[in-house]
Amino acid sequence: MLKVIFSREDILRTRVAPAADPVWELVLSLHLLQGRGRDPLLTEWRRTVARGLRTDSAAERYRLLLALNPPRGYFPDFLTPYASKDGLEAGLEAVRGTPADMLRRDLTLLAEENTLPPSATALARGEPEVLHHLTDSMLRYQSLAVTPYWSRIQAAVEADRARRARALLDGGAEGLLASLRPSMRWDGEVLEVLDYPDSRELHLDGRGLLLVPSFFCARTPVALLDPSLPPVLVYPVDRLGGLMPEAGSGHADAAQREALAALLGRTRAGVLEAADEGCTTGEVARRLRISAAAASQHTTVLRNAGLLVSHRDRNTVLHTLTPLGRAVLDA
Repeated sequence: MLKVIFSREDILRTRVAPAADPVWELVLSLHLLQGRGRDPLLTEWRRTVARGLRTDSAAERYRLLLALNPPRGYFPDFLTPYASKDGLEAGLEAVRGTPADMLRRDLTLLAEENTLPPSATALARGEPEVLHHLTDSMLRYQSLAVTPYWSRIQAAVEADRARRARALLDGGAEGLLASLRPSMRWDGEVLEVLDYPDSRELHLDGRGLLLVPSFFCARTPVALLDPSLPPVLVYPVDRLGGLMPEAGSGHADAAQREALAALLGRTRAGVLEAADEGCTTGEVARRLRISAAAASQHTTVLRNAGLLVSHRDRNTVLHTLTPLGRAVLDA
């Protein structure tokens, strides 16, 4: 179990990342790609990405990247720098600038339980050429495994952020922390991460905590090993039906066109407006002065068209806009 120890100041400084973190999604997807899990929501994604890696004319470029990200256990802290909250390029630039002592420490820990390729030795010395090779392979992998699915990833993360925002409004920072069940448990001073692979404590010491909702995070939340680094806790979000490339098949395109055709009408436009900041089915019904059954029907049509995502929390269903839904509303 991981125990995150809070002071009152830490509770006030806890916040949720503003969007999906592209570097964390990249790294955690590598773990799922190489793992043995058989999550049906990721089966086609795993098959497509594995095929893409095999057919890449320069497939050897991924050898080091894959070795640094084993499917289970420790992976280097330097691969997910705090700067990645500002975007992919900021994160990759931070990776390229990793101090040699941090590289050496992280790779020594990784080598205790994993066999690393010869290039890892040069990486541990901080050789710029190897660091650039690593970030180039990360960028190439990102374009293959993450970018084609980014709208779905963003939608799932944004839906989770809407849940956390409501918890914060209803119960303050402590309400936010309490909302992280069932994978975590908040007792007022300590956030316990259940089923964590090892037992340790993380003392925030007034720095606060950055919570990072992640599509590719597996069932157990993830924290950095080095307690001196800015405290980050990455946790899984609901995957909202799995992954589908943004440029889908002809059948998917036809289905989406058919669903979008059903959107015409003032009431559904009102549902989109109501869902802009997240709302429940009951709130949609009250705002538009329609029955709960009608509200449920309209949100179902919008969800099938890819404009809404819905998340059940106990006895309520919260609806939020996808990036496509927000673009339609703005238009």
